[in-house]
Amino acid sequence: MALVLALFFVWKGHAQARDPVPPPPLATAANTTPSQAGGQSVLPPAASERSREEKRFARADKNKDGRVILAELLEPRRKAFDKLDTDHNGQLSFQEWTVKTSTKFGEADADHNGILNAVEYATTAPNKKPKPVRCAC
Repeated sequence: MALVLALFFVWKGHAQARDPVPPPPLATAANTTPSQAGGQSVLPPAASERSREEKRFARADKNKDGRVILAELLEPRRKAFDKLDTDHNGQLSFQEWTVKTSTKFGEADADHNGILNAVEYATTAPNKKPKPVRCAC
């Protein structure tokens, strides 16, 4: 038993004594061009789930008091709701919704055949806001 234990320690000591080749330094996307990275773009590490959830909470917490109340969650949706609520009674009826949907369908149906093809349907997609340009300084 002692002999096996001694051989194990010798083997482990020999494995730790080797000087492995150090990995090349990590390049960051901010200071590396694709040609410097071997032809591949270097992407930053993905955010952890915890930091994503913290960011999502921070966006919902409009008054930055560390708490989210229902009014803070509803506020960003109020403007879109008000556009559909044509009689401004605070309730969205099926009729109000269908008027908006029918109007949007009619505007997208370029050939006025009552059918949307893939190109026409693509025009109904919501407009995406461009991401703000961030300074890399």
